[in-house]
Amino acid sequence: MLPASQNIIMKINHIISSLITVGVLAVGLTACTTEKEGHNASEAELAAQAKVSRADAEKIALNRVPGGTIKEAELEKEKGKLIWSFDIATPGTRDITEVNVDAMTGAVVDVSKETVAEQEKEKKAEAKGKKEKEDEDEKEDKK
Repeated sequence: MLPASQNIIMKINHIISSLITVGVLAVGLTACTTEKEGHNASEAELAAQAKVSRADAEKIALNRVPGGTIKEAELEKEKGKLIWSFDIATPGTRDITEVNVDAMTGAVVDVSKETVAEQEKEKKAEAKGKKEKEDEDEKEDKK
């Protein structure tokens, strides 16, 4: 049996080791949470940079597609420009008109039609890209 003083020293060492382990885990979990919030923050940062509101950009886009209905909208950087991108459905057709509005000036940057086949291809590419991004994030979380 160990003398009382050695027993106390061992208990103190055990407590210190446990506290250090808990501290390291807490810092690691906080870093993971901060990184994930950073992805959302970039969307918020883009919105903060935009000088044209979503509502104004929607009106501009809908003027290019009379009678259309917005199906999807997103704020993104494309070719170095901050743009509002709208997918607009038109009555009587299954095609989608994509209208890109410059989020800084309100100018229409691009208008293009997408057939049903092109829409499906784009959705598959986006889903694949999203899956790859999720896999990357999962790998980072495991590190």
